[in-house]
Amino acid sequence: MARLTVPGSVAVSPNPAPFAAFEWIIAWRYLRARRKEGGISVIAWYALIGVMLGVGTLIVVQAVMIGFREEFTERILGANAHASIYYTAEMDEFGNRDRQVRDYDDLAGRLAEVDGVDRATPLVKGQVMASAGGRAAGVEVYGTRLEDLQQVPLIADPETGWGDLERFDEGIAIGTGVARELGVALGDVVTLISPEGMDTPFGTQPRLNDYEVVFIFGVGRFDIDRTRVYMPFTEAQAYFNREGSADEVEVMLSDPSGVDDLVWPLTEAAGPRGQVWTWKNANGAFLSALDVERRVMFIILSLVVLIAALNIISGLVMLVKNKGRDIGILRTMGLSRASIMRVFFICGASIGVAGTVLGVVLGCLFAANIQEIQALVEWVAGGSVWNPEVRFLTEIPARLRFLDVLAVVVMALGLSFVITIPPARNAARMNPVEALRYE
Repeated sequence: MARLTVPGSVAVSPNPAPFAAFEWIIAWRYLRARRKEGGISVIAWYALIGVMLGVGTLIVVQAVMIGFREEFTERILGANAHASIYYTAEMDEFGNRDRQVRDYDDLAGRLAEVDGVDRATPLVKGQVMASAGGRAAGVEVYGTRLEDLQQVPLIADPETGWGDLERFDEGIAIGTGVARELGVALGDVVTLISPEGMDTPFGTQPRLNDYEVVFIFGVGRFDIDRTRVYMPFTEAQAYFNREGSADEVEVMLSDPSGVDDLVWPLTEAAGPRGQVWTWKNANGAFLSALDVERRVMFIILSLVVLIAALNIISGLVMLVKNKGRDIGILRTMGLSRASIMRVFFICGASIGVAGTVLGVVLGCLFAANIQEIQALVEWVAGGSVWNPEVRFLTEIPARLRFLDVLAVVVMALGLSFVITIPPARNAARMNPVEALRYE
């Protein structure tokens, strides 16, 4: 069977394979043609830039939101117990409600035997007023043993730290926010004032004790650095009137994400008065809100990509209208409707693919260097753009994950391809007689 020839000396078979070379050549010529020649170069650039910015923005937002969630979770698990076991209140011999854990060592031993538990440690907790140099701040005191404190990842190896943790038994360890609020440094003395004080003939007097600051830590989470103070366990027992008892037992797990599966075994090990409070109970609502917000932002920004991709339709409609004569000639030369459709599909899809690729590069580079960009913006603005008091973390986090980037790419390419089909089909349906009637 005779072969046909498309302008430009491209040999064409009457039944070409889909997306043959000549179809790509024709599509490329239409894309790079100037507007006065019937091309869509200007509109194509607008569409490409729109898709690129939409994809890049979506990748950055997804990276920041998943980074915020993961960083927040790591700070939770790195400086807090994965589960806390405490006792329900019972009436003592004086008719007072007693929730103290008096068998804390035995309880810790039983909990440590549960499969999946790395360690269990007793803890004394209390809220007090810290004072130094005329300044005061409300803090939360954690009474723990040195060997247990050394097992807390973000305290033993903090983001920033000063002093010697080995001297913990000689004083207290405080967060960087507490040190900044009180204006103290290593070796300074901090006065802790507890309302649960000593009983005297004149009534209950607040308890005041002075402690040397032997270690200052910064975990990178504002609410911990600003409020937390660690005190030796025996000293905390004496200070809070907990002689021979603890407030709770903290449990660290080998797999914190599976804490829900261990609630019942931990409850059984704790005994009839035992109650379990997990890190998900304390922060689950906040983390769930972050997940919902990330999904909503993905949908909203997907609409931005859709709006940018709609420029492809307008460009292709103009291209089909301007290339009506060419379509008629190609059809009379033997090109099938499918070939015409694929030519214009390639035109539109190429814009979407190029915009998506450039958007992925732009978004990944922005997310990977977001701390430097934050520093530059703050330098230009002359102030902070990230308030740790509101967002808890001290810097903007970003985590690029392959599946998140892949989801953005699939969404952008899918929208670009689907949007390209209607104008491409209109071009394929064009009657060559009508197209050439007035030529």
